[in-house]
Amino acid sequence: MFEGFTEEVIDTGQARILVRHGGAGTPVLLLHGHPRTSATWHRVAPILADAGHAVVCPDLRGYGRSAGPEPDEGHVAHSKRAVADDMVEVMTRLGHRRFAVMGHDRGSYVAFRMALDHEDRVSALGVFDGVPLTHHLDEGGTRFALHWWHWFFYAQPDVPERVIGADPDSWYRGDPAVMGAENHAEWRTAVRRPEVIRAMLEDYRAGVTIDADQERADRAAGRRLGMPVLSLWSLRDDLEELVGDPRIVWRRWADRVSGRGIDSGHHMAEEAPDAVARAVVDFLRS
Repeated sequence: MFEGFTEEVIDTGQARILVRHGGAGTPVLLLHGHPRTSATWHRVAPILADAGHAVVCPDLRGYGRSAGPEPDEGHVAHSKRAVADDMVEVMTRLGHRRFAVMGHDRGSYVAFRMALDHEDRVSALGVFDGVPLTHHLDEGGTRFALHWWHWFFYAQPDVPERVIGADPDSWYRGDPAVMGAENHAEWRTAVRRPEVIRAMLEDYRAGVTIDADQERADRAAGRRLGMPVLSLWSLRDDLEELVGDPRIVWRRWADRVSGRGIDSGHHMAEEAPDAVARAVVDFLRS
């Protein structure tokens, strides 16, 4: 995986972030979702590099081989703001002052927070298989809770760690034929580590508490995104069924929103890398 890319660990002062980076040109930061690692982008990243981009793929705080502070009662250490700050520091250390950020699943919430908090740094935003947290929590209702029940299970104290930790291979299922053997092996190693399981659950606990509260405050203050936004969603997943056209949701937060559905299951970077890469390249060229 990632032939020609450099792999290193960057200490941000608050966390130690495993990052893969390669290529040259307009910088693009790619943020993975749950329960993946940066390796989920192993088919997309080389295409973007070949298209003239400097591509950066980190493991988010606590995921994969990245490590952050111990969880705290208010979930501040695993808030999207804290994780976004990690990523901005990573890009600074790599010499990228202004860059595009594309996030999938949980990574889309980090990317969104980064765009709100660091608009001077983010030139373009991509949100894949995601809409704002508060849209789900405040408008999703019973239907959303039944479809995405895991959000509320993961947010419970202690019990999810015990349940998942008893047999992580059964809980987190992945197919090496679809994911790629190296990606699958890296992911499987990560999700067997108790500290990774805990950090991934803290991501969800933060999502329904501090992250949602900060997002509601931004909405009440009338904050909007000034950069162009790309919304991609998997046609063989349930996001469109639950929220309708995600672009319409994002237009509540931004004026320049484009995008389309991708013929894929949820992990689009693994299942439809050419389509994802082409959508990103076309978006950044427009």
